[in-house]
Amino acid sequence: MDKLDIILPLLYRSFLETVLMVSISIFFAVLIGLPLGILLFITSERQLFKVKSLNVILGFIVNVIRSFPFIILIVAIMPFATWLVNASHGPVFASVALSIAAIPLFARLAESSFHSIDKGVMEACIAGGAPLSQIIFDVLIPESKRSLTQAITLTIISIIAFSATAGVVGGGGIGDLAIRYGYYRYDTFVMLITVVLLIVIVQLVQWIGDFLSQREG
Repeated sequence: MDKLDIILPLLYRSFLETVLMVSISIFFAVLIGLPLGILLFITSERQLFKVKSLNVILGFIVNVIRSFPFIILIVAIMPFATWLVNASHGPVFASVALSIAAIPLFARLAESSFHSIDKGVMEACIAGGAPLSQIIFDVLIPESKRSLTQAITLTIISIIAFSATAGVVGGGGIGDLAIRYGYYRYDTFVMLITVVLLIVIVQLVQWIGDFLSQREG
């Protein structure tokens, strides 16, 4: 019981740090990743705004970032992240790498959501002379709300997994607690409780995402 009394405040603090990291990262993932996903989609569609060179360049950049293992990515951009947030550790520092990893992931998921829209709806809008802005805001986004909700859910879950890895470089959060108190000190109890907490968080996020997705359906 004494060990639990000691670990609970640390666990609570780590939980809040993880929430902070995930919140910052998903904000930028949607803010930048959604327009990027739209751009990837419209530049690949002949009837909309097909620009093969732009699509190839954007796709290449997105794929390069996605190909980096997160632990390598966070180490590679440490100087940039330190300069940007004026800190070399902590959840805000780790959020820089998490955001960079999450943006291309969400962009690709958003692009896939747009590709799942009924072609007939798109063709009807184009035949009716609807401008590109109207197609984006009145067709693409509304028609793919359910898929986009699922994409956001998957991105959040991926960020949670990445945030656990961020603990290796002092990023804070539940992963940092698991490494410092569980792995380095060979404390099986701490490792177990952090794993259980991560499972609970992921299941809760998935449940909320599924609920919201069903409502959109």
